[in-house]
This record gives sequence, C-alpha cells and structure tokens, in this order.
Amino acid sequence: MATLLWILAVVLVVAGIVAIVRRQVLWGVVLIVVGLLVGPGGVSVFT
Repeated sequence: MATLLWILAVVLVVAGIVAIVRRQVLWGVVLIVVGLLVGPGGVSVFT
C-alpha cells in the first residue's frame, strides 16, 4: 500500500510541474500539494 501511495504521489507532483510549465499555475500548485499530502512522507489522507 505504501508503494502505491508513493507512486501516486510522484505522479501527482510530476503532473503539477507539467501543469505549471503549461502556464496553469493554480492547477499545478493544487496537484503538487495533493501529491505531497498523499505520499507516505507527508500526511497521508488514507491513514
């Protein structure tokens, strides 16, 4: 489960960076924050 959350967090952060590069700053910041919250290093929403 932790590996799945880690992969999901990485995907969300990468998608956020791509969104910022495409000039969608608000959406990118939201994705990065959600990715950091979901990841096992952050405050996981599922525990």
